[in-house]
Amino acid sequence: MSDSRRLYFTKMHGAGNDYVYIDALASPTSVDLKSIDLPELARRISDRHFGVGGDGLIAILPSANADFRMRMFNADGSEAQMCGNGTRCVAKYLYDKGFTDKTTFSLETLGGIKIIHLHVKDGKVESVTVDMGVAHMLRGEIPVAGDKDTVMIDERVIADDRVFEITAVNMGNPHGVIFTDEITDRLIHHYGRMLETSDIWPERANIEFVKVISPKRLQMRVWERGSGETLACGTGACASLVAAYKKGLAESEATLELLGGELQIKYDEQNGHVYMTGPAVTVADGVYYY
Repeated sequence: MSDSRRLYFTKMHGAGNDYVYIDALASPTSVDLKSIDLPELARRISDRHFGVGGDGLIAILPSANADFRMRMFNADGSEAQMCGNGTRCVAKYLYDKGFTDKTTFSLETLGGIKIIHLHVKDGKVESVTVDMGVAHMLRGEIPVAGDKDTVMIDERVIADDRVFEITAVNMGNPHGVIFTDEITDRLIHHYGRMLETSDIWPERANIEFVKVISPKRLQMRVWERGSGETLACGTGACASLVAAYKKGLAESEATLELLGGELQIKYDEQNGHVYMTGPAVTVADGVYYY
């Protein structure tokens, strides 16, 4: 097979939220993105039976505005603005592979430029803290239907045979947060799927179901737009903490329990920024025959 059909990749996950990573940084294993249909590649490579398998595809690129840039595609090929777990894995990739020796640097995403801080042990990145930027709650910033200069907290939305109270938050991408006494598979797979594509979301949305364990500990499961249920969602964890804090259900700093692990989320009300700390793990390097 010709070299033009060989794609070098790295499989990584952050709290079980797994993506296939390719770099376009002019290294020996770089991918020439000019000849590749990235949405189609994302659909193929993400397939867990016929591809490498993952929640999507993330490309790592040079940036004219920051130290590096990332593009993120869901498993259905749709491009998303931001992926919190993905930013941590990109950061680990860049440091562990020798693209940078900085432990703090900037990363450009479609959801804005994020500041990354690495926690290094024995020469490898063990965990990463990301300044996820400002939590936006105005409808026009999310976006969500209604007066663009108002917020959406506990708005009643009907899906099939149930009424849900949803709080909308944008963390680089749109989220609808729902608080519940118990999180069930039916909530995620039936209602989450329906709510993702509700008419209230012009660009669809990630749907989080959250159980408050205590003011410092929340349990969350997520239905991600374009991917379905994933084991973790960094931006969703941030949105959930902000929504819980605004509703008086949680403190400004808490642990989020996700199916794939835990994330530490801190909301700074003074500057509006949210900070996420969590693991980043390299699973494998390989070659995909495209």
